[in-house]
Amino acid sequence: MSIIWATRGRDWGFKFLEDGGIPDPLPAYLQAFDGQETKREFCNVGTSVTALRFEDPLGRQDRSGRTIIHDFLLTDEMAQGVRSVEDGVQVIWPLVEEKYAKVWDHPEDSHE
Repeated sequence: MSIIWATRGRDWGFKFLEDGGIPDPLPAYLQAFDGQETKREFCNVGTSVTALRFEDPLGRQDRSGRTIIHDFLLTDEMAQGVRSVEDGVQVIWPLVEEKYAKVWDHPEDSHE
């Protein structure tokens, strides 16, 4: 695993857009984000994984008006240089923003 990414879109609910190469990323996700459900943004740097959450940098909202949140689990080289939410936006967002722009309206286009 180097990146697990979960988010929502305009018309679609919670979905993993990157699974870190593991068959079921949900257990790792639940463990990393346990107790963080109400936080809109945070960065938790652990010994083996960095959990990162930030609001969509373009301020996108779903049809209900909720701001889109992006959740990431980072390991290995993906976690290097990410020590804060600001780092995550600068380091990780450029790696995924094009993919997100493509699937924003069409989640079936997200091929991992």
